[in-house]
Amino acid sequence: MKTEAQLNAEILAATVKIKEYAPELEKFISEMPVTIPEAESALVNNKILSDYLDSLNQLLRKYDEEKLAQFKLSI
Repeated sequence: MKTEAQLNAEILAATVKIKEYAPELEKFISEMPVTIPEAESALVNNKILSDYLDSLNQLLRKYDEEKLAQFKLSI
């Protein structure tokens, strides 16, 4: 299992990738429901961070798929 610091680093990397590679997706980041409740357990926080990271990566994958599909249609 990844640590909180590792998850935060990966979230930062995914966010930077979105800002540099696909800035039009930035508006979706602010619309993502991110809530980190006060939790007594680090496992709960890690689960929330992991879910958020997954949602960022999913956003990037969908973007890549759509760009590829548009490229194929334009050929």
